[in-house]
Parts: sequence; structure tokens; C-alpha cells
Amino acid sequence: MGMAVEDPILCNGCTECYITPTLPWDIDYSPVANDVSSPPSCSRCSGMDVIMANGQKVDALNGTIVKISCIFISCYKMEPAKFAMNWTYQVTKNDTEEMFMRFYSKKGMVPLRTDRFGERVMFVGNPEKNDLSITLSDVQVGDEGLYHCYVRNPPDRIQGHGTVKLVVVSELPPPWDSTSAVAIGASVGGALALLILSMVVVKCLRRHRKQELISEEKTEEEEKLEAEVVAEEGTK
Repeated sequence: MGMAVEDPILCNGCTECYITPTLPWDIDYSPVANDVSSPPSCSRCSGMDVIMANGQKVDALNGTIVKISCIFISCYKMEPAKFAMNWTYQVTKNDTEEMFMRFYSKKGMVPLRTDRFGERVMFVGNPEKNDLSITLSDVQVGDEGLYHCYVRNPPDRIQGHGTVKLVVVSELPPPWDSTSAVAIGASVGGALALLILSMVVVKCLRRHRKQELISEEKTEEEEKLEAEVVAEEGTK
């Protein structure tokens, strides 16, 4: 699938060999806190993590420059002689991955010239600071797809892997305006209040009309009853 990262190194027989910190800058690289010559016991094991700062998807405006961020978290300081990583591109999950950037111990991060990207890919991160980010200039519709960031930082046993989907758009969606949201909410609330008020008024009018009809019927009944009483008294 295009991966160039070597097989992971075992760490003292552990399945996973260190505690994963919350953020890269939380790592303590001091000899006391991280004695590489004496790997931690299995009870302190965990796995490497790779964070794609863009999330799972990033929108890029056609013809512009986009940054694709990749941050790896490790308890061990990056050593060029042991470190390995590469970037690959994949049109869809069913296609073969194409490597377009690789780390070399003596050269560092080197973009691999490909027909797809040419010289449009540039490394803008710093491996020693756990940053493996890249930029892609003059974004084209054909650049859409999956971008994979593979990392191995011995003596960590677990290989890190992060993926982000690039979507090229003709125009970016406008930023959400809180003022507009308040205005829309007020409009909707006002319309709802007006509707409720109208329903109450209609209901009151119907009740009032019903009471009037009942009152009229009652009056007619009373008048009819009174007339019958007068008629009976006249016959006596």
C-alpha cells in the first residue's frame, strides 16, 4: 500500500511500551524520566498516537495553498538514525497509496517528485518537535483524496498512522455570524409568539361567540316559558 516504514522494534517483550502523554510538549525527555537504556515495564505500556490537526477532513479552495498538519506523540526523543516516516496519497480507500514524501536520516524530510504533485508539496514541520506537517500549493481538483502520515519512532514499538481527507471546493462556506444567528432566532421566536397569540385570540373569540349563543338560547327559552306562564294564568 505504499508504506515505507520498517517493521516496528519490540520493546522488552511488551505489546506496547510507554505511557502516551496528552500533548507533544508535555513530554519529559530528561534521562531520569526517560531512560532508553532501560525500557519501561509492561505495566506502563501504551501506544504511539498521531494527530491530524485538520481533523478527518479539510476543505481547500481551488488554486490556493493548504496546510495538512500531522503531529505525533511519543515518550521518546526523535533520533534521526532510528526515526522513520512517510507521506502517501490515495485517491480512494480502494486505490493504491502513492508515496510523495519520506524521511532520510542524513537528508531529513525529502519530497519525492511525482507526476501528480510535481514541486507543489513542501515540508513545513519539525520532526524534533513532533511536527510532520506539509503544505500543498496551487490546489487542484485532482488533489482530492486521502493523505496518510506514517510514523515510527524507536524504541516505540507501535507504528503511528493518521489520515485526513482533502476536499477541493470552488468557494469556501461563509463563516458563521453570531449576529445573524441571534437575528434569525429572534425572527423565529417572534413569528412563533405571533402564531401562539393568534391561536389564543381565535380560541377566545370562539369561546365568546359560543357563550353569546348559549346566552341567546337561554333568553329565548326564558321568554318562551314566561309566555306559557302568562297564557296559563289567562285561562284560569
